[in-house]
Amino acid sequence: MTIAMADFDLPDAMRLRPPRQPVVGNAEFRSAMAGMATTVSVVTARRGSEQIGRTVTSMLSLSMNPPTLLISIDIMSRLADLIAKTGGFSLALLADDQAEVADAFAGRVEPEERFNTGQWSQWHSGHPMLLGAVTALDCDVIGAIETGTHVLFAGAVIEAETTTGRSPLLWQRHGYHAVGGLD
Repeated sequence: MTIAMADFDLPDAMRLRPPRQPVVGNAEFRSAMAGMATTVSVVTARRGSEQIGRTVTSMLSLSMNPPTLLISIDIMSRLADLIAKTGGFSLALLADDQAEVADAFAGRVEPEERFNTGQWSQWHSGHPMLLGAVTALDCDVIGAIETGTHVLFAGAVIEAETTTGRSPLLWQRHGYHAVGGLD
């Protein structure tokens, strides 16, 4: 599946070769990854009157110059399609009291009802902005690559708001935690 970007075409897919050694099973991989604590984020995008979002833990800071982050989105999702069509997205690093927002965008609430959870505004770009997040970012897609099942979107940060004094919501061992709250 090739996704056309707003200003450029998606480059060739990242070709993954078969592993040389046998790989672990899905259950073992999930168990291993459950040990990793990561900040819970919500990625959102808007096109016209349609807005959509998803809870993610697959994001990372990519570079300082330009300030860029990388997100991984399921290639078959409506969110990947909307990001590709608009050439942008927003991301909110959730605060430790925003687990309800994380659950809503993780699929526990129907897509058309998700933005009723939490307080939302919008960036100048029109993408949704979650208020009260530890950090909220609006991004312009400057690169993307398909990996087979996912698209990695590189987003240059064009606007940022940080709420000082807030602690991030973490996900580890299949549950939410606050900083210092891991057992």
